[in-house]
Amino acid sequence: MTLKEYATHDGLGLAELVARKQVSPKELVTAALQAIEKLNPKLNAVLQTLPAQAEAEMTAGLPRGPLTGVPFLIKELVLHAKEVRCEMGSKLARGFVPSADTELMARFRRAGLVLVGTTQTPELGYNPTTETTLFGPVHNPWDLGRSAGGSSGGSGAAVAAGIVPLAHANDGGGSIRIPASCNGLVGLKPSRDRIPTGPDYSDPLCGLACEFVVTRSVRDAAALLDLVAGPDVGAPGHPVPPDRPYREQLTIPPGRLRIAWTTTPASGEKIDPACEKAVHDTVQLLQDLGHTVQEDRPRYDWETFLQQVHVIWTAYTTYSVDGLAKSLGRKPGPDNLEAVTLACYEDGKRYTAVDLLNAMEYGNLLSRQVGAFFQNVDVLVTPTIARPPAPLGELNQNRQGMSAMEWTRQVFTYVPFTPLFNSTGQPAISLPLHWTADGLPIGVQCVGRFGDEATLLRLAAQLEHARPWAGRRPPVHVGV
Repeated sequence: MTLKEYATHDGLGLAELVARKQVSPKELVTAALQAIEKLNPKLNAVLQTLPAQAEAEMTAGLPRGPLTGVPFLIKELVLHAKEVRCEMGSKLARGFVPSADTELMARFRRAGLVLVGTTQTPELGYNPTTETTLFGPVHNPWDLGRSAGGSSGGSGAAVAAGIVPLAHANDGGGSIRIPASCNGLVGLKPSRDRIPTGPDYSDPLCGLACEFVVTRSVRDAAALLDLVAGPDVGAPGHPVPPDRPYREQLTIPPGRLRIAWTTTPASGEKIDPACEKAVHDTVQLLQDLGHTVQEDRPRYDWETFLQQVHVIWTAYTTYSVDGLAKSLGRKPGPDNLEAVTLACYEDGKRYTAVDLLNAMEYGNLLSRQVGAFFQNVDVLVTPTIARPPAPLGELNQNRQGMSAMEWTRQVFTYVPFTPLFNSTGQPAISLPLHWTADGLPIGVQCVGRFGDEATLLRLAAQLEHARPWAGRRPPVHVGV
């Protein structure tokens, strides 16, 4: 199999070739490793390759399923793989090697995916771009001078460039959807607790964060959701399961949906015209497909939201940094933390338990407020981010003299549409439905009711069929 042939297939397509014995898992892994060798010097997306571990998994025999034999990458954050370095983009975590798989990693293995390496994340995932002092920036395959997004930017760049068809990602404020938008991918953030985060975490980031993947096709997202969703032992909660497998949902027309749309962030700030156009074009397409659309959005006070989420983010940063430092016998400081991370760590120390409870209670009330909006709306459509991918260097997590709150404001100005749905726990998906005149991808976000990934996936499949993106390739790509 040539690299060009390899890169034409999504995950299910590659697995179908394996099932028909037209190609072996070993040939696919070899192709993935060759793709990393070819493109990673340009992208800087993959941190380590694991050929010996992949060979051992294949020799032991892979579980049989719809994704058996497909090469896979994991982000070095939250999820752990046994005896695979996980440094979280931080000097503080240098040399950290987990002794066991997390539950989600075990499920990825049981799905038949073959782990071939790990991908970059910004320090502790606290940036909507992926640029670290430890490893350097991840470059966007559509324009090497621009961000690949964050915090799952390494996975996003690798999937967009054809290195693997899907890769692990997680999302605490948009970190699945942002790189999906920046790289022209499908990025599904599932409902809170749909995907297991144990046994090392209960609800990461006080329930704001969740785990999943970035993919090139809607059907890959649906298939993998079927394979890994569901509570692990002792999970704090779980949304109601679907009435049929998610992959089967794709065969069901979504019907005539009530769809609200907006291009106005709660902050009231103007967004880039290309992002506005992406939504306007999508709204027209939705009307053509027979849906009922109206301009509307949930109303909430942006400043209060910003302040309360800031408490959660910085307090959790303090918790995470102190936990890492204790486990590795290190002291947090400017020698092992980037300047903004250190500012957020110090800021988080000043909040009390009551401050954190107040912030979480605000999120609880906000969820009910937004939930009331969705009683009369099936789906909300927004831009994924406020502008095309930022130039590298602009969102600098090592910027000296920046306060923690200044950082939060800069981040949320860039991504004002995604964080709300981390607070509410609702499912949301970014779809690659628009490109700028100079060839940069622009994602459109679709948000569903809590627990209703099925409606989102049916609509996503309809949009993918109506405006297919599979043939689009960035200039830096395995098949070029």
